Amino acid sequence: MTDARPAAPRAPRRPIERTHHGDTVVDPYDWLRAKDDPETIAYLEAENAWAEDTTAHLAGLRETIFEEIKSRTLETDMSVPVRHDRWWYYSRTVEGSQYAIRCRAPIDDPDDWEPPTVEPGTPVPGEQVLLDANAEAEGHDYFSLGAFSVSDDGDLLAWSADTDGDERYTIRIRRISTGEDLPDLITGAAPGATWSADGRHLFYVTVDDAWRPHRVWRHELGATGPDHLVFEEPDERFFTGVGRTGSERFIIIAVGSKITSEVRLLDAQDPTGEFAVVWPRREGVDYSVEHVILDGRDHLAILHNDGAVNFELVLAPLADPTATQVLVPGSDDVRLEAVDAFARHLVLSYRREATTRLALMPLGPDGVGAPQELEFDAELFTCGLAGNAEWDPRYLRIGYTSYVEPATIWDLDPDTGERILRRRQPVLGDFDPDDYEQHRAWVRAEDGTLVPLSIVCRTDTPRDGSAPGLIYGYGAYEISLDPDFSVARLSLLDRGFVYAVAHVRGGGEMGRRWYDHGKQLAKMNTFTDFIACARHLAAEGWTSPDRLVAEGGSAGGLLMGAVANLAPEEFAGIFADVPFVDPLTTILDPSLPLTVIEWDEWGDPLHDPEVYAYMKGYSPYENVRDQRYPRILASTSLNDTRVLYVEPAKWVARLREVTGAERSVLLRTEMAAGHGGVSGRYAAWRQRAWELAWIIDTATSGGPNPRMS
Repeated sequence: MTDARPAAPRAPRRPIERTHHGDTVVDPYDWLRAKDDPETIAYLEAENAWAEDTTAHLAGLRETIFEEIKSRTLETDMSVPVRHDRWWYYSRTVEGSQYAIRCRAPIDDPDDWEPPTVEPGTPVPGEQVLLDANAEAEGHDYFSLGAFSVSDDGDLLAWSADTDGDERYTIRIRRISTGEDLPDLITGAAPGATWSADGRHLFYVTVDDAWRPHRVWRHELGATGPDHLVFEEPDERFFTGVGRTGSERFIIIAVGSKITSEVRLLDAQDPTGEFAVVWPRREGVDYSVEHVILDGRDHLAILHNDGAVNFELVLAPLADPTATQVLVPGSDDVRLEAVDAFARHLVLSYRREATTRLALMPLGPDGVGAPQELEFDAELFTCGLAGNAEWDPRYLRIGYTSYVEPATIWDLDPDTGERILRRRQPVLGDFDPDDYEQHRAWVRAEDGTLVPLSIVCRTDTPRDGSAPGLIYGYGAYEISLDPDFSVARLSLLDRGFVYAVAHVRGGGEMGRRWYDHGKQLAKMNTFTDFIACARHLAAEGWTSPDRLVAEGGSAGGLLMGAVANLAPEEFAGIFADVPFVDPLTTILDPSLPLTVIEWDEWGDPLHDPEVYAYMKGYSPYENVRDQRYPRILASTSLNDTRVLYVEPAKWVARLREVTGAERSVLLRTEMAAGHGGVSGRYAAWRQRAWELAWIIDTATSGGPNPRMS
């Protein structure tokens, strides 16, 4: 029977040449970079139509999965209120609405530390609606809330929104008592905004042509003239941000590259004053700062890696930040990640054996006490501070979750250790955490390194290789993939899937060296670690190669493209979300967004021939060849400023050309979204249902999946 459906889109070849270090590369598809060219848009739309046509048989399954996600979610819900000054702040959702509504309610008794407990859908007494994102999003296909900052007197709200997906926000200032936005309007800003103590000045950041946050500005409320440029970072490797310390005493400018940082402080009571540098930047020295009041005197808690690869925590007087006293020394086994300061405690966040930890350090007349670690029963879990906005709180709020336990919020009494349960994420239907299990395996990589692998499944899942599987990976920027609970993931697990997370090198799960050994000229470790984890799943009977799908996004999409070339036989399918699959082209061009910043992560192929050759050796786009590939789904967004849509578009075009594949390689482009995909919770559920249906079909289509040949 003749297939009456149209042929797959084929991008025309329009070769261009580039030469670096004596090597000439012919690129036939770089013309797709012309975003405003009607032919580019027509090609992307044709790919979308082809993806929909090819997966039309999954429409029913997509709808079923969407309804499963929806039916398990409490659609009218509210967060645990967070206390700040005279108010309880919280957000709530309403069934049928895409976005959250941000509110507050007054605190009548200053000694009352019990948050309001009401049924979702029942108004909190005295509620004030600060921002209804549903109303603000009307008329826009995309909406992302950026800044949400209330002035110290509680009267003004600085808020910002991006309605294109390009991560350039417009800041507005709302008088809460009237609900009206003032004439002040700031365009082209990065997401955040920070008030001075007097509520008359607002600090914010703008980005350069490469989307790098590089300038800090001060806006005076009501002023009609130009805003004052407070700080500009000329080095293209460095990002800039502005905020307040936990004490709210200081405004803080943090400047950082991938490996070097610098912090500046300014008294929040003196917004027109000069910022003072804490430690002048030194190449390779990374540090962060918090304000500490000890025995009535100002100090700084500084977390740094100068001579301590996994960081150490020191204390120094504000008047002389170089006069440091070690509080927690560096360790090869423990990676110190953050310190938060409160009036009576420091809270230290760190990880040991790929697992997050929390410890309290009491402050008293005798100084800073030793860390007291909080204990949790599970083998795999994630813990951290969650919504602490008071300097001297009665309770410290902590969050906890795992792969099989919904997110939980406790208030911890730091004096007694008592934990008060404030909320456990509701999961509707017949969900029972005892029906699921989680495991940690240690997989021996190609060079003998032991790689942590997390595995989740139902308790009745067979171990004979017959179960379908999904393995997820990232492996870049020292970002860790910590255990999390997902309602959407239940739609896989309840269909017999094994879900695995490969904590490969390049991430931060095992400390700074784990990161260093998966970047620049050691990047291949990221890919071979992932392949070793996939093979372990098959060898141990969790799944089999013809039933295993791999997934990763952004830098994890680079991982997907690389393993597709290196070990296609290990996977039935690969889902690459906003994938960084043409890294050499991007990192060679310093005019592209964020390129120079990325040289610390990937190396500088423009000036270093060794880096050039190494990157060319693993770049997914450069290394597509005529071999059997698994099914491939690539997704992107037209307005993505982090990984341009052209990368997956070129990759898919080359896969089609080299392999002759049609129905086994798909490209989906969101035409009104950015790096994070669509906005709105229902839209996000539908997008995930589309992806999960493809994953399920790919892993369970019966026997060896039809592959590209």
